[in-house]
Amino acid sequence: MVIYIPFGTKEDGKIKLDFKTEEQKKKDNSLNKIIEKGKLVVLTENSTVSYFVYRGQKMGFEYEVLKQFAKDLGVKLEFRAVKNLDHVIADLNSGKGDLIACNYTITRDRRDQINFSIPHLRSSQVLVQRKPEDWKKMSSKEIKAHLITDPVRLAKKKVHVWGESSYYKRMVALMDEIGDTIYIQPEDGNIETEELIRRVSEGTIDYTVVDKNVALINKRFFDNIDISLELSIRQQIAFGVRKSDEQLLDYLNDWLKNFMQQRLYSFLKHKYFDIGTHTRKAMDQYSSLGGGKISPYDEILKKEAKKANYDWRLVASLIFQESKFNPHIESWQGSYGLMQFMPETGERFGVYPGSPPEVQIRGGIKYLKRIEKNFTEVKDSIQRMKFTIASYNAGPGHVLDAQTIAKANGANPHIWDDVVEEYFLRLTEPEMLAVKGVKSGYYRGNMTYRYVREVFRRYNEYKNLFPG
Repeated sequence: MVIYIPFGTKEDGKIKLDFKTEEQKKKDNSLNKIIEKGKLVVLTENSTVSYFVYRGQKMGFEYEVLKQFAKDLGVKLEFRAVKNLDHVIADLNSGKGDLIACNYTITRDRRDQINFSIPHLRSSQVLVQRKPEDWKKMSSKEIKAHLITDPVRLAKKKVHVWGESSYYKRMVALMDEIGDTIYIQPEDGNIETEELIRRVSEGTIDYTVVDKNVALINKRFFDNIDISLELSIRQQIAFGVRKSDEQLLDYLNDWLKNFMQQRLYSFLKHKYFDIGTHTRKAMDQYSSLGGGKISPYDEILKKEAKKANYDWRLVASLIFQESKFNPHIESWQGSYGLMQFMPETGERFGVYPGSPPEVQIRGGIKYLKRIEKNFTEVKDSIQRMKFTIASYNAGPGHVLDAQTIAKANGANPHIWDDVVEEYFLRLTEPEMLAVKGVKSGYYRGNMTYRYVREVFRRYNEYKNLFPG
C-alpha cells in the first residue's frame, strides 16, 4: 500500500497539489479534477440544515460551510437536490456529485460504502410528538402528562422514519433495549425528514425521529410539537466522500479542522441553530421549503410562459439574474424593471418604468420570443434557448457573428455549449473579426458567457426544488 501526503500551494488563487509518488498521482487525482473543471458538485436534500432557496437566494448551514470551501479551492459551488435520498450513495459513487451534504450521520453501514469527513456537527436523535389540542391552556406539568417522556412508553406505538436512515436503525436497537415492539413505519427517501415533522404537527402521523439540530429549527415553525425526549447519544454528522477520492478527503479534513476554529463557523452555527431570523425564511412562502414559490410573480410567469411554450422557471431564473424580482429597480445604464428593458426596447414592447409586473413579464417574454426567431435552425430546444438568452444579454448580432465564425472553422453553429460560446469569447480577436460575414464587430463576451451559464445553473436548481 502506498502512503502519500498531499500538500498544496496557491498560485493566482488556485490550489496546486503534489504527491509523493507518480503511482498515487495516477490512482487518485480527485481534487485536481475538481479544480480543473472549476466546479464542486454537492448532492444534498432540500432542508433548513443543508440547503434551500429563499427568494432566489441559496441558504442552509451546510451550503454556507461548503461555499467557503469552494471559495478556498477557487471553484464554483453547485448544490444538486437529490429527489430520493435512498439513492444518494449510489449517485455519489456513480459520479453524479463530488460530496454528500444532507445532515448525514456517520454509520458503520454507510462507512462500508463511502468515506466521511471529520464531523462538522454532533447531534442526538429526538422523538417528535404532538402536544395535546388545547396545550396553550395547560400548565407545563399538564402537557407533560400527555407526552411520552420515557422510551419504554414507545412500546406498541407507530413511529414513521426514513427507512434508510440512522433513525430507523436506532428504533430497531431501541426495541431490544426496551424489550418490546415498536411499530416502525419505514418511509421512502423521497419524503423529507422535515415533511414528517410537518405531518406530526398536522396530526396525520403521531411520531417521528430526527436529529436534534433539525428538530430545534423546526420547532420555531411548528409550536405544537415536543422534542424533549432524546433517544440516542450525540452522533456525528459529516460530509460523504467516495472511497477512491482520498485526495479530496484529506484536503477537506485539513480545511475543516482550520475552518471550525474560525469565528465564521461559530457565526454560521449561531445563525442557523440559535437565532430564528434566517431559519424562519425557510418556511416563508417564497422558500423551496415553505410555500414552494420562487417569487411573488409565479402565477403571472406560469400564465405568460405557457403562451410562449417556455418553462416558467427558466424565465424566473433570467428575471432573478436581471433584477432579483425587483420591479422598480433602475440601473445606471438606464435599464429598468424586472427584465431590465432599455428604454427603446421597452417602448417597442409596451413596457415602461411604471408598468405593472404583469406587463413587464408579458413584454419580456414577447421580446424573448422575438429574439428566438433568429435561431430557428437550432432544433434542440435547450440549445436554442441558450442562444436566445445570450442574445437577450448581448444582442443577437454578436451571437450570430459567433455562429458564423464557428461555421467558418468547421464547428457546429447550432450548439452553444462548448462550441459557439467558445467562439463568442473570441470576438475580441482580429482574425476572428476578419471572418467573412461577421457584421457586429468587437465584443467582450466574458460577461454574457457567465450570464448564460448562471441562468441555466439556477434554472436547473429551480427544476429540482420547485416542481411543476
